[in-house]
Amino acid sequence: MENLASLIADVQGMTAIAVGLVLGMGALGTAIGFGLLGGKFLEGAARQPEMVPMLQVKMFIVAGLLDAVTMIGVGLALFFTFANPFLSAVQAAAGN
Repeated sequence: MENLASLIADVQGMTAIAVGLVLGMGALGTAIGFGLLGGKFLEGAARQPEMVPMLQVKMFIVAGLLDAVTMIGVGLALFFTFANPFLSAVQAAAGN
């Protein structure tokens, strides 16, 4: 029984680390993406000011896609936090 508790604790601990990595890398990637996107938008606006409305629309579309990728990562992190399939497999193997 003590071995099972230790195994469950290990799975939960590794899941917590994985969730932290998923959220952290998602946030880092989005931050880098927004930085590059904003910089390129400002460069384009400075070169051709008459194109700003069209560039702005395209910038917001890409910004929405960047956020969508991060939200998928948040959804996966919540899934592994609250409905951990690895923990269910450990409990099923133990017969609980």
